[in-house]
Amino acid sequence: MLKTYLFLIGAIFCEVAGTMLLPVSQNFTKLIPTSFLAIFYLTAFYLLTFVVNKLPIAIVYATWSGLGIFTIAILGYIFFKQTLAWQAILGLFLIVIGVVLVNSFTIKLN
Repeated sequence: MLKTYLFLIGAIFCEVAGTMLLPVSQNFTKLIPTSFLAIFYLTAFYLLTFVVNKLPIAIVYATWSGLGIFTIAILGYIFFKQTLAWQAILGLFLIVIGVVLVNSFTIKLN
């Protein structure tokens, strides 16, 4: 089970890295950022193929997208100086709480 979650964390990392490269690629006109973006996205989906064999796809997607949204919002604030209202910050923490709850009950079921 630990290996499955490590693959999921790797997939989240790759998806976040690819998404953070979207503005840097400047509409896919910059070759190097675009190449890394594609590699990161492909790697994320590749890693997810291992995870969906062990966990329900609904749990995998909720975790992947939820933690991806949270991480991208925080990194967007840090690197791209994007602002976050307090309501958005509260919502992001609620997403994390939801992901923790969903995964807590999934582990007990397996």
